[in-house]
Amino acid sequence: MTAAEIIEEIKRLPKGEQTRVIEFARQVGESRPLSPEELGGLAKRMAETQDPAEADLLQEEITRGFYGASIWSFIR
Repeated sequence: MTAAEIIEEIKRLPKGEQTRVIEFARQVGESRPLSPEELGGLAKRMAETQDPAEADLLQEEITRGFYGASIWSFIR
């Protein structure tokens, strides 16, 4: 099954089930360290943005992606 097929299946779920899937995906994503390529892409976007709020969000995402969700809750 491809990611596109999974996404289409999620769209067909009742709202309550969609919420559970979204929360699961968020937890999995937060606990997974980012690859060097992903971190580099975020760093490039942070350096190029003119929006201070976006830069702050990207910095948080880089920190969470480097250290993982467990350390993020400690330093925040």
